[in-house]
Amino acid sequence: MYTYRRGLVLFWIIFTITMGFFALKMPGILQGSGFEMKDSSYDQANQLLEDHFGQSSSPYIVLFENSEKLSEEEFETHIQDTLKKLESIDGITSVSSPLENPSQIKEDVAYASISFEEEREPADNIDALNAKLKNDAISLSLTGGDVIEEEMNKASQKDLKNAELIGVPVAMIVLLLAFGGLIAAFIPLLTGAVAVVTAMGIIYFLGQIINLSVFVLNVAPMIGLAVSIDFALLYINRFREELKHHSVKEAVSITTKTAGRAIGFSGICVILGLTGMLFIQIDIFRSVAVGGIVVVLVSVISALTFLPGLLSILGENINKAMILKNRDEDASTWRKFAGYVMKKPILTALAALAILLLIATPIRHIELEIPDAESLPADSETRIAYETFEENFQPEDHTNMPIVLQADDSILSTSSLKQVEGFIKELKENPLVTNIDSIFSITDTGSADRLNQALQAEQMRTQLEPALETMVNEDTTYIMLELDAPYDSTEAKEYVRDLEEDSIDTELTYTAGGRAKFNQEIYDEIGSQTPKGLILIVCATFLILMVAFRSILIPLKAILMNILSLGAAFGLIVWIFQEGHLGVDPNPIALMIPIFIFAIVFGLSMDYEVFLISRIREIYLETGDNDKATLEGLTTTSRIITSAAAIMIAVTGAFAFTDIVPVKQVGVGVALAIFIDATLIRMVLVPALMRLLGKWNWWFPGKVTKEQEKQ
Repeated sequence: MYTYRRGLVLFWIIFTITMGFFALKMPGILQGSGFEMKDSSYDQANQLLEDHFGQSSSPYIVLFENSEKLSEEEFETHIQDTLKKLESIDGITSVSSPLENPSQIKEDVAYASISFEEEREPADNIDALNAKLKNDAISLSLTGGDVIEEEMNKASQKDLKNAELIGVPVAMIVLLLAFGGLIAAFIPLLTGAVAVVTAMGIIYFLGQIINLSVFVLNVAPMIGLAVSIDFALLYINRFREELKHHSVKEAVSITTKTAGRAIGFSGICVILGLTGMLFIQIDIFRSVAVGGIVVVLVSVISALTFLPGLLSILGENINKAMILKNRDEDASTWRKFAGYVMKKPILTALAALAILLLIATPIRHIELEIPDAESLPADSETRIAYETFEENFQPEDHTNMPIVLQADDSILSTSSLKQVEGFIKELKENPLVTNIDSIFSITDTGSADRLNQALQAEQMRTQLEPALETMVNEDTTYIMLELDAPYDSTEAKEYVRDLEEDSIDTELTYTAGGRAKFNQEIYDEIGSQTPKGLILIVCATFLILMVAFRSILIPLKAILMNILSLGAAFGLIVWIFQEGHLGVDPNPIALMIPIFIFAIVFGLSMDYEVFLISRIREIYLETGDNDKATLEGLTTTSRIITSAAAIMIAVTGAFAFTDIVPVKQVGVGVALAIFIDATLIRMVLVPALMRLLGKWNWWFPGKVTKEQEKQ
């Protein structure tokens, strides 16, 4: 690194500028909330309904509100005038008018459902609709899935800028306090910018291959800034220590062998934590995992190449522009505090454990929901319109569920109609099914025999064709079930799961859709795949730390303490967001938040474990004294680890001031977990347990002597 320092720095400058050009384009490739599953029954049903019946899975909802209390006739006239304006928009494939569908209009509120050609961009559709939605007599609002996702995309870009305006200055202050000099404090921010910009450019190219959720725009920079600044902080701190006793070249070499080695192991731990999410075949988890892995990988590489190269060029100049005087660490508070903890290890360990368990208690009442319009700010027009639509036209006590039926021949053949009738009859046996709309109900025939007779008469067939066209397309039809349960209820999820697992005796091919099916598939995928990811994370982390420290107990302690700090953090998240404390409006916890926080924090908190234990192990290898190594390791690293944690909290906690609720929950959750880890875990439990376990901390099968380990 020292020999090729100028070439390395030049390469990174050129590469970062090049990737920065593509990083600016990254927001344009992000698609929706990310709650999509490839080849799911829900998606297949939506595609069949769209291909055969022109029903869009995510129509645009135009909400009409009679805010001026016009007469019924005047209200309907204004609706008609508005819809006429909308018909002139290019690309519209269908308009479901409230004037033609009585179920879409109530006393003072109505809605129209509009579908566009599939290849059109949602942003273009929204702009075209908004340009026509102007009426002084009634209130008009636009909402729907694509509108919500587009607003979330724009809000995410705004949130990222706001979070950076808060997090970066606070990080600079912490770095100044840690290093005392402007140059030393600025370099971690520069390293962070290089890593994040480069990673965002790489993510842009990955977005051409896989679907990426809008949450990547916030989560990837959050992880990247926090990790890269932390890595640089720890590397620079060790470099400055070595520079007191060695030449620049030797200082770079020793720092890379010590702090650089720890950065490598830490990066692997963070990447492993994120890799666990790849088991879950839902776009949002894969998006965040891929984005996080890329930004951490780039952060590690830049910390081990760009940073050594830059420090090799700067040399002694790293200590110039000093504005604060460093205090003597030997007489610091850290030494006194660590000494106190190690004198009373049982008492302090029990006290810390009791506090952690107490903080974790609210987790028992956690409520998880798939985020929708509630993710937007409470004053968002899109959210308000969607909630008005749901309140008036999406009853909470029941849900509609489409099932697409396909036959080997025409669905109107005698045998196929009998199969459809038998299928419906079997569905009606379940008391949860309160109503079924089908080709028999819309034709008022009621049975396969009567419909078949009607189709034989030419005049009757002609009369029935307009109705049949809405639900019949060659070999395909669909039925609409009404379930006496909310779409997100346990009863609804169990019903649609049983419908798929306990096959109905029919020759028809059936595919279930609807919100209940969507919820069931999402929850089942997470429930079945999350344990696999957790097992991978825990086992791989154990093996890596075991290899790094040649110890059995140290990896076990690290994992257990991580779980304790995460449990406490989840408890606080429930207390703040779900129960509505500290001025926060009560909201359910977004379904992906616990998994995100576990995957991110499990790796990030291992950073501090690796850096702390690495220093303790160095001293232990020199002295063979576990207590002295623990005390000296804590004393020499506590200030810098606390500074690193403060930066992590500043960068992630800044997202508490964003508008998108799930992003706010992730930011606050990660910040809380890091705070708990840096205080109760690193400052209390680690020294207490290191003291209690003594030489057993370093026990490893086959390890004979300290000298052999040192070699």
